[in-house]
Amino acid sequence: MTRRGLLGAAPLAAVAGAGISGYEAGGQTCAPVTAAVNIFPDDPRYQELTVGYNQRWVGTPDYVRLVSSTDQVVRAVQEAVDRGKRLSVVSGGHCLAPFVFNSEVDVVIDLSGLGGVSFDPRRQAFAVEGGARLSAVYETLFKKWGVTLPGGMCPTVGIGGHATGGGYGFLSRQFGAVIDHLEAVEIVVVDRSGTARAVVAGRNPADPHHDLWWASAGGGGGNFGIVTRFWFRTPGTSGADPGRLLVKPPKDVLLSAVGIPWSALDEAKFTRLVTNWGRWYEQHAAPTSPARVLSGVASLAHRSAQNVFLLTQVDATAPGAQQLLGDYLGALTEGLGVDAVVAAQPAQKLPWLHAVRLIAASIPSFINPTLRGASKSAYLRTGYTQAQAAAMYRALTRTDFANPAGAVTLAGFSGGAVNAVPANRTALVHRGAAFWTLFETQWQDPAADAANIGWLRELYGSVWSATGGYPAPNSQADGCYINNPDPDITDPAFNRSGVPWQTLYYKDNYPRLQRIKAAYDPRDVFRHAQSIALP
Repeated sequence: MTRRGLLGAAPLAAVAGAGISGYEAGGQTCAPVTAAVNIFPDDPRYQELTVGYNQRWVGTPDYVRLVSSTDQVVRAVQEAVDRGKRLSVVSGGHCLAPFVFNSEVDVVIDLSGLGGVSFDPRRQAFAVEGGARLSAVYETLFKKWGVTLPGGMCPTVGIGGHATGGGYGFLSRQFGAVIDHLEAVEIVVVDRSGTARAVVAGRNPADPHHDLWWASAGGGGGNFGIVTRFWFRTPGTSGADPGRLLVKPPKDVLLSAVGIPWSALDEAKFTRLVTNWGRWYEQHAAPTSPARVLSGVASLAHRSAQNVFLLTQVDATAPGAQQLLGDYLGALTEGLGVDAVVAAQPAQKLPWLHAVRLIAASIPSFINPTLRGASKSAYLRTGYTQAQAAAMYRALTRTDFANPAGAVTLAGFSGGAVNAVPANRTALVHRGAAFWTLFETQWQDPAADAANIGWLRELYGSVWSATGGYPAPNSQADGCYINNPDPDITDPAFNRSGVPWQTLYYKDNYPRLQRIKAAYDPRDVFRHAQSIALP
């Protein structure tokens, strides 16, 4: 699973410099500031800092700028603009496409020194700096204040890309997407004169930079500027008690991991499993569904992995939680004849943070620094057809391709509270989906690139053959997830749907995103292969 101003706020003063122990911004004490550092190609650190999670994409910038304050980001951007240098920004490094690391980028601005998580009493919101990793965000918010964000599973994903693309996880059906709790953002932008500055944009429609907040709430990373700080507060909350200003995770959860051996699945039973899954999430996608306290993942790995897995989390404090889980697993496996297999793998009751850590630790690919990968995504309003499930089965049982990391992952992170928000309230437009799907494969040897990429393209193209190879928005499908960017989506050889890639990601919200792009990045400083285009 992968992944990515308040009214009248004054510009931040220059505060960078060696020896400064901290600085004030928006009424909060932030993490210690150290001097910005440039890492050049002859530095031993350069190799580590010019490649992200996906080892396919390696950059060759003139230097990497390590920053630890907003002012240092402003200076780094200004320097790049003044020198005519193409720049990119890295938060957690999990961009699955070559948006950050590629041969056209001259300067990479690395936000790993901006990792603070704190409470800002003036804004009555939690401040999370743009380089914070999800694991640190969860740990700090919960241990200090008993609250959390409903974000993803991978601990090393950066909040910057994750939040700007929307952000989903096991708590999203219950509490919404990450950006549904976004109060404000601080973004370094560049105006028409070429001047870099920090802008704070807030959720309040009266905020003069509200449009920039809107675009940052689901418009994707690397489009408008560099987010140096997010402020999070759940809508409708107020007061001085931090513990009441953001959602509280369940005290305990039921965590179920059920492995079904491939030997128990022929094509008919596999198809039944996929269609059962879609039917359940379609039936429980409403914001008011009592089943929104349950969320699950079905990892349908290649047959060479020997098993497919159903990973499920339920709020153990919800009424009838155990019955809900039992009914869910029964509905998904109905007609498969694997009741005994399911019964032999009972759920564990765990404290919520224990479950977060266990899930992260149980998926080695989350932290494996040697992997190359490719992925594609799809939002579903209704379940897959039998023909689509059969296409999955053929790809996952191929004998000429035997990579256990090749998989179709059905992710029940949409629906429920996510769908309670109108599609035009934030840039995250996919508010009518029941679930989404990640089609992916990972490998280590560069010599295996063609085989893996070819397998994935054939799998995805076969599943979506009726709509030109991509999930064109219709009564069944709802486009693609910007946080799982797909380099093929812009290529008419693969995307024969007739639907532009911008529509697959943003649907009717794209024209507004373009207008905001023109207002805040008129020189197109912040751009990549699939960035928002100037109108």
